[in-house]
Amino acid sequence: MATLRRLREAPRHLLVCEKSNFGNHKSRHRHLVQTHYYNYRVSFLIPECGILSEELKNLVMNTGPYYFVKNLPLHELITPEFISTFIKKGSCYALTYNTHIDEDNTVALLPNGKLILSLDKDTYEETGLQGHPSQFSGRKIMKFSSEESTMMSYFSKYQIQEHQPKVALSTLRDLQCPVLQSSELEGTPEVSCRALELFDWLGAVFSNVDLNNEPNNFISTYCCPEPSTVVAKAYLCTITGFILPEKICLLLEHLW
Repeated sequence: MATLRRLREAPRHLLVCEKSNFGNHKSRHRHLVQTHYYNYRVSFLIPECGILSEELKNLVMNTGPYYFVKNLPLHELITPEFISTFIKKGSCYALTYNTHIDEDNTVALLPNGKLILSLDKDTYEETGLQGHPSQFSGRKIMKFSSEESTMMSYFSKYQIQEHQPKVALSTLRDLQCPVLQSSELEGTPEVSCRALELFDWLGAVFSNVDLNNEPNNFISTYCCPEPSTVVAKAYLCTITGFILPEKICLLLEHLW
């Protein structure tokens, strides 16, 4: 019965909103981005903007490449040659591709050289390693990011493929936007919305959800939080792939 009760409960989540600015030397935005090692999708929305500058557009279109290596044995990541080529000379990110962390064996290589194994019970017992239970109970394809010529040549004996992130650019017209006051993240009735409401609204915009709450719309009844305002145009950009934190920090600096 306890298991059934847990299944009926909504999943726990934690959203923390902080106020800062790029010029503040104590701002944590760089640290938060740099320690979020694996990023699949990055989106940004610029109100009252119809076109990107050439500099920003070039940065957006050149966030890759990244690589898929099929059937890569795990021991390849702990050889002296690999450590010398990729770990000691910089940083390397790698992650098992197309696995479910709560039920499959998953491997992650952090840029500091730390190798993390998330194993199922049988595999863990077979390895004889000392570990501890994961918060999760849990295809041998690895996804990397590194210098093109080095990565392609080093793993040439395996099936390695180069991929470029997918970029979607669009201009939104007459976009209804919630009003947010940076001094009042909890919002003020009839003056500004809460930061959480802005977060939900951004998710809806990035997911191309209609915000008009029309009665005949059976897919979504979501509408823009109040108070709100309408901007004539806004530029939306979404980058999808294996995106390094360094690229996101650079994108943030250019957006600033």
